[in-house]
Amino acid sequence: MSSTKYTADLNDIRFALFDQLGVHEKMGDIAPYAELDREIYEATLAEAKRIAEEVLGPINAVGDRQGCKVDDDGNVTTPTGFKQAWQTLADGGWISVSAPVDYGGGGLPFPLATAISEMFCGSSTAFTMYPGLTAGAARVLLHHGDPATRELYATKMFSGEWGGTMCLTESGAGSSVGDNRCKAIPTDEEGVYLLEGEKIFISGGDQDLTENIIHLVLARTPDSGPGTKGLSLFMVPKFLIGEDGSLGERNGAHVLRIEHKMGINGSATCTLGLGAKMPCKGWLIGQERQGIELMFMMMNEARIGVAVQGMGIATAAYNFARTYANERVQGTAMREFKNPDAPRVAIVNHPDVRRMLMTLKVHAETMRALCFRLALYAELAEHAEDKEEARRYTGRVDLLVPILKGLCTDVGYEMATMAVQVYGGYGYTQEFPVEQLVRDAKIMSIYEGTNGIQAMDLLGRKMRIGSGALFIAWMQETESDLRAAAKAGFIPQSAALGKVVQMLAATSMHLANLGRTRKIEAAMLQATPFLRMFGVVLLGVEAIDQAVVAKRKIDAGDESPALKGKLLNLDFYVSSILPQAVALGKIVQSGDETCMDPSLFS
Repeated sequence: MSSTKYTADLNDIRFALFDQLGVHEKMGDIAPYAELDREIYEATLAEAKRIAEEVLGPINAVGDRQGCKVDDDGNVTTPTGFKQAWQTLADGGWISVSAPVDYGGGGLPFPLATAISEMFCGSSTAFTMYPGLTAGAARVLLHHGDPATRELYATKMFSGEWGGTMCLTESGAGSSVGDNRCKAIPTDEEGVYLLEGEKIFISGGDQDLTENIIHLVLARTPDSGPGTKGLSLFMVPKFLIGEDGSLGERNGAHVLRIEHKMGINGSATCTLGLGAKMPCKGWLIGQERQGIELMFMMMNEARIGVAVQGMGIATAAYNFARTYANERVQGTAMREFKNPDAPRVAIVNHPDVRRMLMTLKVHAETMRALCFRLALYAELAEHAEDKEEARRYTGRVDLLVPILKGLCTDVGYEMATMAVQVYGGYGYTQEFPVEQLVRDAKIMSIYEGTNGIQAMDLLGRKMRIGSGALFIAWMQETESDLRAAAKAGFIPQSAALGKVVQMLAATSMHLANLGRTRKIEAAMLQATPFLRMFGVVLLGVEAIDQAVVAKRKIDAGDESPALKGKLLNLDFYVSSILPQAVALGKIVQSGDETCMDPSLFS
């Protein structure tokens, strides 16, 4: 059955990137991308689709079932096919398609890289973590390393010759990064320290894909105070590196064990021992006690990346489920249920299956648009010549990133479980791919800051910036867009969304009042439902924006069924999904604090 093979929806990716967001036009005004055009973008996306479907998709189930293995010396072996897939990506410049060409990257704008990431993550989440982390670590070195580090290390990593990791988490600390105990002891060499400690849950902590691995490690230098402000950032290579770039002896960063997990089994999740078997040298990046600041500078991009993972899971789930529903024959049409001789039909004809497919479709396509939009805003913020415009885009990204990360990873998991439901009993077996999507998706709501932390960041920090200035700017722009949508013919849908936007504003005022009266716990108790409420509204805004664009194309004579689908998406969303935001608003404003009663849970 073709419902076991990953396929990417390139038509809808094109619609969101080019028709809805006009990425090709907006990027044409930015110097690094001035020579790129839609034709180049289209060809790149087509090749990325081929790699996702023909190279990464086939190794996904293999990686899940084989997992990774570690020997007594801490060397990890990845699943069959991973080394060949890595080489394919490295040879084609796919390890970091948005990094500068001068440093071994692909030189593409972030929205295009996001679309490629959707396809790669959807086809093989576990494998894609290796290049994703490598590119993230290389970007830190590119921005904050000295010239020699940028020239050698970042280039080697962006090109795929070396790998990279981020080493933050420690046992007993978890999300509380400030509780880290790893020590960094200065040596006689300037900028060189000896590291001692353990890091846990290190994705790609070792692998056999590259000749060297560069770990970025948070550690505490002598006399540094407690908390995150006492942490410094160090570059720790697996093999020491000569001035000419040649590899030398082994450094003292060794994998002690790998975790056996619920999902992403092809990704080596390691406990890394620093200085346990031999001295572990680390080179200071930036200044002492600047570590968390340097890492947080990359936080928005990293959290958008995890949101794209969740969205990639959702889009894969929809494509698998839609294909299966058209192939799987079972039962008769509802109107023929009393006729024993009625022909059997594909399950796509059954109303409840169609309801689930529509739920999958609408979430997949609106989350795709929202992820591409935030990537576009991040790119425009970086390159805007007008300072006020740059601040506006930066503020919008800052406000929406925690929502994007929390929403897309939660909904991605929910859509994966819904795809299992479409398959029925077969979906619960490893014969079909959707049960793996469920297991792979769950981690996304946990790492890169749990979704509870995203909700607290939204409510406790982003909503308070400038006394709510970021939220007010978003609301004003959204209300303007809804008025334009009404003029385009979407009067009842615009009105429904407008009412929920007003309810969202009233809900935010309720929470702000709790903060002003120092009822902090009562406010944070509602942070997660508030984030979800905001997210439901954001996807509704994407649905109406896509419908406006689709109607414009239809009016111009385009009769593509996909365009009619955008109109139907909007109606379904307003009727069947948007009311969730109303319910969440009522929950938040109820003031219920029963779970905080001290008599509970002891």
